[in-house]
Amino acid sequence: MNKRPLPSNASVATVGENGQLVAPAASRNVGALCDLLDQFAPLTGQALELASGTGQHIAAFAECRPGMHWQPSEVESERRASINAYTAGLPNVSKAEVLDATIEGWHQPFGGRDLIVLINLLHLISWAEVETLVGEAAQALNANGRLILYGPFMRNNRLTSAGDQRFHTALVQQDAEIGYKNDGDVSELLANHDLKILEVAEMPANNLAFIVEKSDT
Repeated sequence: MNKRPLPSNASVATVGENGQLVAPAASRNVGALCDLLDQFAPLTGQALELASGTGQHIAAFAECRPGMHWQPSEVESERRASINAYTAGLPNVSKAEVLDATIEGWHQPFGGRDLIVLINLLHLISWAEVETLVGEAAQALNANGRLILYGPFMRNNRLTSAGDQRFHTALVQQDAEIGYKNDGDVSELLANHDLKILEVAEMPANNLAFIVEKSDT
């Protein structure tokens, strides 16, 4: 994934204790995301988080789904260090791995997953990169494995709040290839990879979560 110029509010994190980065957005949504996992994630198996960011999410996920083994991943070394700081001592979390989910072929070393989670990335990458990411995730999932995609989306090609309009505009002003993706386009892409949508859940702050399952055929 090319390093893209982003507006200052797209990926905000401050340095906390012991090398842990703190992202306010992650602090705000982690409870709702754990509730989502409680409803839809398997109880056991192999889980992969793409673009794990600061590590705040996966540390909480590992505690709310202790029967799963979690693999964090991140392209930035500073954030991998933060992830490892958050998850130190958690027996069901591996060290963070380098993984660019927008490059073809990653399903081979990261396959055999029962759950893949991606939080707040699709609006920060191009549509071509979204296509690659979803295609690779589909191949990385076991039969009946689940994929959860969370973040801000257009609804029927419309931005549905003033805040979303401002953020989307700021994104495309920085890079015309990025910005909010349309929910219908995402649904069609998932179907094209034999990923069945179980639910599109309304989440806090006008976000959506796509919960999908890979066909067992």
